[in-house]
Amino acid sequence: MSDPVTTLLHAVDTLDWDTVEATLAAEVELDYTSLWGGSAETVPGPEVVARWRGLLPGFDATQHLTGPVLVHPGGRRTTTVRGYHHLADGDSRSTWMVAGWYDIRVDDAGRVAAITLHTSYEEGDRALVEAATARCAAGAGGRVAA
Repeated sequence: MSDPVTTLLHAVDTLDWDTVEATLAAEVELDYTSLWGGSAETVPGPEVVARWRGLLPGFDATQHLTGPVLVHPGGRRTTTVRGYHHLADGDSRSTWMVAGWYDIRVDDAGRVAAITLHTSYEEGDRALVEAATARCAAGAGGRVAA
């Protein structure tokens, strides 16, 4: 059986939303402040899935590559990560990559209950996020129809 972190990230990249939802706890603490600013928040698992469904299929490909997942006492997992987000539009091809590490807490039921991204650096154009979101909203482009 794979670690919940590996299961979650693989399911995200393959747009396997049933597995994503099954891997998340009923409520998930999300902290992406190192990338986006703002504040950490606690979000119902299905809402996390809805948010990711409104973004990730708009990319033509995503790939979250991790190092070994280290298991710590209390359900805490840490791993390095590089998240690649690729968008193709006609002859134009662009990739936005975020590098850093995850601090993830897994609850007693083996579900992901907290995700903190510690961003080290990024490359490419983060405006691709807006383009991918627009594709999802329009119902076309990327892997929206997949």
